[in-house]
Amino acid sequence: MEKNEDDLTKEEDSQIQKGTTRRGFLSTMAKIAAGAGLIGSGAGIEALSGCAKAPTGTATVSAAVAKAIVPPGKWDKYMGFWSAGPSGEVRVKGIPSMKTLLRIPVFNNDTGRGYGGPSGDDQSAKMLEDAGGYIEGDTHHPHISYANGDFDGRYCFINDKSAGRIARIRLDYFQTDAITALPNVSAVHGLCVQRYPKTGYVFAASEFEVPMPNDGRDIVPTGNNAAQTKNYWTLLSAVDGETMAVKWQVMVDGNQDNMTTDYKGLYVAATCYNADKGWDVSTMTKPPVMWAVFVNIQRVEAAIKAGKYKTIGKSSVPVLDGRHGSDLTAYIPVEKDPHGISPTPDGKYFVANGKLAPKVTVIDLEKVGQVFEKKLKPKDAVAAILTVGVGPLHTVYDGRGNAYTTLFVDSQMVKWNIEDAIKAYNGDKKVKPIVQKLDVQYQPGHNAATQSDTNHPTGEWLVSLNKFSKDRFLPVGPRFPENDQLIDISGHKMVLVSDNPVYIEPHQATIALADRIKYVKKTYDPKYFANHIAAGTEGVKRIGPHRVIVRLTGVAPILTPVYFHVKEGDLVTVIYSNNDTVENLAHGFNMTMHGKNVNIDPGETKEVTFTADRAGVYWYYCTIFCHALHLEMRGRMIVEKVPGYRSRPIKPNRLSGKPSLHERFKDFPEVGKA
Repeated sequence: MEKNEDDLTKEEDSQIQKGTTRRGFLSTMAKIAAGAGLIGSGAGIEALSGCAKAPTGTATVSAAVAKAIVPPGKWDKYMGFWSAGPSGEVRVKGIPSMKTLLRIPVFNNDTGRGYGGPSGDDQSAKMLEDAGGYIEGDTHHPHISYANGDFDGRYCFINDKSAGRIARIRLDYFQTDAITALPNVSAVHGLCVQRYPKTGYVFAASEFEVPMPNDGRDIVPTGNNAAQTKNYWTLLSAVDGETMAVKWQVMVDGNQDNMTTDYKGLYVAATCYNADKGWDVSTMTKPPVMWAVFVNIQRVEAAIKAGKYKTIGKSSVPVLDGRHGSDLTAYIPVEKDPHGISPTPDGKYFVANGKLAPKVTVIDLEKVGQVFEKKLKPKDAVAAILTVGVGPLHTVYDGRGNAYTTLFVDSQMVKWNIEDAIKAYNGDKKVKPIVQKLDVQYQPGHNAATQSDTNHPTGEWLVSLNKFSKDRFLPVGPRFPENDQLIDISGHKMVLVSDNPVYIEPHQATIALADRIKYVKKTYDPKYFANHIAAGTEGVKRIGPHRVIVRLTGVAPILTPVYFHVKEGDLVTVIYSNNDTVENLAHGFNMTMHGKNVNIDPGETKEVTFTADRAGVYWYYCTIFCHALHLEMRGRMIVEKVPGYRSRPIKPNRLSGKPSLHERFKDFPEVGKA
């Protein structure tokens, strides 16, 4: 007799609890491999690399797909903020349409927006220079600011793993307005913000242990071994979200990975791995149990007030000792190499994910307080340990008591009930905590659910941020897109709705109700800019032998002035005010042959500085289509020759009309030939 869909669903539920599905079998085999010591060896590494066999089959999703359609002219209900990995930016998406609305440059040089050096505007270039001078970044964890546990829509904060920086994006203009370089750390992976009473603190977890100070004095001239790493440490940093100044740092044991805060403003916690200060994969994954380190915020503030801190090197930031034995911290045991950690919406628990153990650990926050008071041992704060599948990385919530955890190795999303997990851990054999396992394509890292990062989740949509897409999209060469999959979680069962190709590399996302982002402005107030050029005040002024200021305005389709003269070797600053008052009417400014391009929004003023280093005529023009006479919106910079000045040379290939070829491809077969 043929089984109907309900029969198959019931059978699947039964198999999930028993661990006898195909995925259950793979999970069991992975546990055996771990027990045999294969994880950490060559055999385990291949499985963890994301090369597992692709799952097959899809569910009927017509009803869920219909819910996700946003008709032309209508807006999405939710707005999501995505990190973008080594592109250094933050991306804004509409949910459920999954449409990319904006790319916000943060740590990167964005030639389209004219952000950062060397091609962008002076102000953003200076901000990046003052924060270390790097014009690349690796963004990982975006977080919206809070008030009383829910998003307040003022800021979005993002970290740069590659250079130990934190940036703030204003959510009225959706532009980066501050970047802070953290002292004493080389890389920041985890980032979270204070949820209650508001986002005062922004916290950052340094992942890579380094000597302190890291100035070469403690380098041990030996091989790759423990003697080199014994003096390496990591710091948990606290930044004031309003001033963006670093307020304090706490030294902890272990490499910090991800982090989170509670809904009472008491703790910040980070998962940690590599307790033995290993230096390669086998030594870093050796300890069978690690921890989540909890930092007691009030105790840290009291210690600083009492002067119980030190400083490191040339930094004046207070540093406190939170290593094992400190009354500032509590180390709660978590299964092997924990990764993600997040608070349940009711504020009772943190859930930490095992990564190299097929388990999640539920930590009781009330009991954490008792650990700090020495009334309980750290292990007594564990409320539950649940086996969910192989490679658990991150967990989000629907507000109905359920959690959703990504399983990287299993290529699955697992839905489980929090209170049932606690009951099962305490011996209740009747409950079945696992509700459903859904195959995703493929190898999910983070996940994000609507309003899940707040105390008011809506439980409508979930996005699985998958690291591999394999066979899901048209081939575009060796660099495959990654795959963000939209999943409907509004009912009892998860339903996969859509595949969405994404560019390198969306690490994490956070999704808010669009009405929480409530301060958005569509034009700038010209009075905001001290250097604003009013109509009639345009002009060119020489302020030194080799220094020229150009005051330029744009009102579609007219640029004023339409030409100006400078001399070879002059350092030229163009101050450009977009004096159009119509929303959406942006202008661009490109100075040909001088490597400068900026985007100026309505009411905005930007500055660009460059050297006029070759005599001749160079047109500047608007790069953003703004008018029927857009192509005519241009002017000339006339550079007069100066006897004896050594002009920037013209490259030989331009003079000869020959192409510049990529050496890597010169020996490749011709296109169209075998």
